[in-house]
Amino acid sequence: MVVVGVGADGWGGLTEAAREALRAGQVLMGSRRQLALVPADVGGRRVEWPTPLVPALPGLLAEHAGARVCCLASGDPMFFGLGTTLVRLLGARWVRVLPHPSSVSLACARLGWAMDAVDVVSLVGRPLSAVHPAVQPGRRLIVLCADGHSPTALAGLLVGRGYGGSSFTVLENLGADDERCRTGTAASWCDGGWHGGERHDGEPTAALADPNALADLGAVAGPNAATGLGTLADPDATTGLGTTTGPNVVADLNLVAVECEPGPDAGHLPRTAGLPDNVFEHDGQLTKREVRAVTLARLGPAPGELLWDVGAGSGSIAIEWMRTHPACRAIAVEPRADRAARILRNADALGTPGLRVAGSPAPAALAGLPTPSAVFVGGGITTPGVLERCWAALPPGGRLVANAVTVESEAVLAGWHASHGGDLVRLAVARAEPVGGFTGWRPMLPVTQWAVTKTAGPAGPTLGRQPAPERNGSPDTTQSRP
Repeated sequence: MVVVGVGADGWGGLTEAAREALRAGQVLMGSRRQLALVPADVGGRRVEWPTPLVPALPGLLAEHAGARVCCLASGDPMFFGLGTTLVRLLGARWVRVLPHPSSVSLACARLGWAMDAVDVVSLVGRPLSAVHPAVQPGRRLIVLCADGHSPTALAGLLVGRGYGGSSFTVLENLGADDERCRTGTAASWCDGGWHGGERHDGEPTAALADPNALADLGAVAGPNAATGLGTLADPDATTGLGTTTGPNVVADLNLVAVECEPGPDAGHLPRTAGLPDNVFEHDGQLTKREVRAVTLARLGPAPGELLWDVGAGSGSIAIEWMRTHPACRAIAVEPRADRAARILRNADALGTPGLRVAGSPAPAALAGLPTPSAVFVGGGITTPGVLERCWAALPPGGRLVANAVTVESEAVLAGWHASHGGDLVRLAVARAEPVGGFTGWRPMLPVTQWAVTKTAGPAGPTLGRQPAPERNGSPDTTQSRP
């Protein structure tokens, strides 16, 4: 199978190798817009992508097994594109990719930005909140938009975060004859102070180099945690490619370049562990900031890894795990419906909308979950079978961290430490608070933490009779107040 990247200028911008691949194809697959870019005299049966595409792909490919299939994709098929999905389905040896410059490459060329110094976030098939972790002081962002409404929503998010003064450049229909670039600030975009074809202050935009360069935004969203494939969407399936005019009216094929400039009211939300406690909505079931930072350090998140957060409470551990890198994944296990809903709200507010919640009690909730790279147990330590199931699920090299605040849960961790090794530590934190007209130290409940990396060994400790389970649902979370 051959995957050909095509830009907004269509056939005229393709290399001869790409044209030959299309001419040789017995079956040409693509969106309606992409297929229309191929001249009528190019043979081959034309098959328009179904909607939704990913579930239909295996059957579609099986239907044309044995034929020379050529698929059309937007820009660079291996950058948030169809090529990555097909490689996952078929294997790299069966997919030949002929790429074109991506929209990000063209945008950086227009702006004079180094591609290796920008962060890219796609909103195609993703919620707007996915942008949150990338909004950091001084960073340059390229945001791939889902449609013409995305820039306004993005500008509103930046203003809400205190980044209204950030430089905000909307680039539309990159590579097409009607390519357009407008620059202002996020705040001025929200105020409607921009005008079609000009900067917000009325200064004409600079001439755009190489109007025949190839790109569009790409029709494929990134990896889907549940399927491992991807969610594909073509913005042109329901709307046209043409540019409309007027303040804040944007073509559906667009991206936004942002230079993040925090204002004095902008809160600092770094990707490193230990966000302020008050950024999480919670009912007291919260691993406090200092303990959370130590816990994440021991869990050691790495790109692409999966965490089980068992007894998740407010979801703070899972959320901070996912914020460390866009590829990090997590499943929060929380049986209480009100807390599960709260976890999802926290995840959306802090930029990890892909967090999955398993809303039934452990250990039953753990059955059938994908294999974790690391497990955090913050609640249910004394519940029979929870640690056993977590330990059994970990592969060699997997990490387990468990936090306890009660004598009974400490006893359980002591037994596992005796039989499995690792580190058993006690964390004591005191915060300065007013005491009358003075300041004194207010200690939080001490937290006993067991951290271990799994190697080949026994399935669990032999402790005799286990302590009775706690009565309040998830008592072992490190949400302690004095």
